[in-house]
Amino acid sequence: MVRVLVTRPEPGASRTARRLREMGFQPVLLPLTETVALPVETGQVPDDAIAVAITSANAVRHAPKEIIAALSALPCHAVGKRTAEAARAAGFTDVHEGPGNAEALADALAGRLSGKAAIYLCGRVRFPAFEARLTMAGVRVHPIETYDTVAPAYSDAAVAGHLSGRPVDAVLLYSAKAAATMQALVRRPALHDLFEKTRFFALSQRIAAALDDAVGERIRVAAEPDEGALLELLPR
Repeated sequence: MVRVLVTRPEPGASRTARRLREMGFQPVLLPLTETVALPVETGQVPDDAIAVAITSANAVRHAPKEIIAALSALPCHAVGKRTAEAARAAGFTDVHEGPGNAEALADALAGRLSGKAAIYLCGRVRFPAFEARLTMAGVRVHPIETYDTVAPAYSDAAVAGHLSGRPVDAVLLYSAKAAATMQALVRRPALHDLFEKTRFFALSQRIAAALDDAVGERIRVAAEPDEGALLELLPR
């Protein structure tokens, strides 16, 4: 059975593991990133905002209840289905599900929000294109950072333990930070045999680039930044 290493953090890791088992793969969990809440004050919420934008469900999960309460009546534009579900669960009442990626959401919002202000619930580590596109369209973007993304520190023994001391056939990479962490693991002499023949599958070209030249030609990129497209790349 093909062993697939899932590097995303919970709760997504368990969802991915279920999908992999249904597809006939053996999932192995080793989160290479984790999210931690940041302190946020209600005073950071501007009075002139007419909408809220969210490109990550983690931004909602880590937002203090006071911030959600202050924003819940505003139209909430979520990047996709999973983020929209998280927004509704948190208490937003007017949630609009976006096209599935941040750049497309920015393009969709640019016209209707031009000349106006919008709040962007987000993480400290994020791709800048979303804010840049809205700013170029004349939108006043107010980012409120609710969480940070950090890399756990794994010893060689801890990694080998997660992998049961056996090589994995494939690795799924969902973020550039996870890819950079994986690059460091692959280069550790004590872990060489565990990843020597592993193939790597990245959600986007930007994520693949974070691996640099650590894995040579053993990496492929999903056709769309979607988990379904990523899993379709796995060898049967």
